[in-house]
Amino acid sequence: MTDVLIIGSGPAGMTAGIYIKRANLDVQIIEKEYEGTGQMAESSRIDNYPGFYGISGYDLGEKIREHAENLEIEFLEEEAVAFEETKKGFLVILESGKTLEAKTVIYTAGAEHRKLNVPGSDTFENKGISYCASCDGAFYKGKDVVVIGGGNSALDDALLLSETCNKVYLVHRRDKFRGNPGTLEKLEAKENVEIIRNANVQEIKGTKKVETVLLDTGVSLEVQGVFVAVGTIPQTERLKDLIELDENGYIKAGEDGVTSKPGFFVAGDVRTKKLRQIITAAADGANAADSAIHYIIR
Repeated sequence: MTDVLIIGSGPAGMTAGIYIKRANLDVQIIEKEYEGTGQMAESSRIDNYPGFYGISGYDLGEKIREHAENLEIEFLEEEAVAFEETKKGFLVILESGKTLEAKTVIYTAGAEHRKLNVPGSDTFENKGISYCASCDGAFYKGKDVVVIGGGNSALDDALLLSETCNKVYLVHRRDKFRGNPGTLEKLEAKENVEIIRNANVQEIKGTKKVETVLLDTGVSLEVQGVFVAVGTIPQTERLKDLIELDENGYIKAGEDGVTSKPGFFVAGDVRTKKLRQIITAAADGANAADSAIHYIIR
C-alpha cells in the first residue's frame, strides 16, 4: 500500500512527487512514456519559465526529473488503464495486468492538443506549427502568422500575436465565432489582422520550416508560423465513471486539486482551468500534493 500514486510524469506529476517525498510519505510515479517528462519535451525553446530563459523543453524536463530522482522517487514505466475505489483507497490497474494499491491518487495525465490532420501538419511540428501563442509568440515578432480556430483560445491568441507580429490571419471554418464577441470586435479593428471565415486548412507547405498555408477556398497564405487553437483532448476517458468531469471532459477541481472523489486529486492540464502552462502545472502539482498530504495525515 503506497501513500500516493501519481499518474503522469510531466511538470505537475514530478512537482507533486517532490512535495510528497519531502513530506516523508511513500510515492510512486506511473508514466507510460519511456523517461517521459510531458508535453514540454516537445518545445524547442522556453522563455517563460523563471530562471531557465531559452532552455529547451526537453532539457527543462530532464532537470525536473533529475531533481525527483535525486530524492529517490520511484518511476514506473507503465500505463494506468483503470481505477477502482477500495475501502483503504484506490486500486490502480496497469496495462501489463499488474495492480497497485494506494491511499491516494494524484492524476496528472494531461491533455493532448487537437491537431489539424492535414498534409504537412506532422512534418512541421515545432518547425513553424505551435499550439501555444503565449509560449512561442515572441519567436514570430515582425513576421506573418496564421491562427486556426474559432473559440476563445483562437481569438485570444490572435489578439496577443497582433501586438508583435507583422500580419495575423485568423482562419475559422464557420461564419460565426464561438469566442468572446468583445475580443472579436478588437480583432476586427486591428489593421494587421485579417479574418477569414468559412475556410479550412487544406495543406501546410514549406522546405525546412512553414512557408505556405493552403486553404480549401483556393487562398494561399505566405506565413512563417501557424498557431493551432482547435481544442484539446483531456486524458480522462478512464475516469468518467469514477469522478466528476465537466462538459469538455476535464476533471472538475479548483487550485487545491480536490475532486469529487475523496482521496483522488488532480493537477495540470487535465483539470478545469484557464491557463495551461508549465509553470501553472508545477503549481498545481504542489497544491495537489499538499491536499493529499493533509488527507493522509488528518
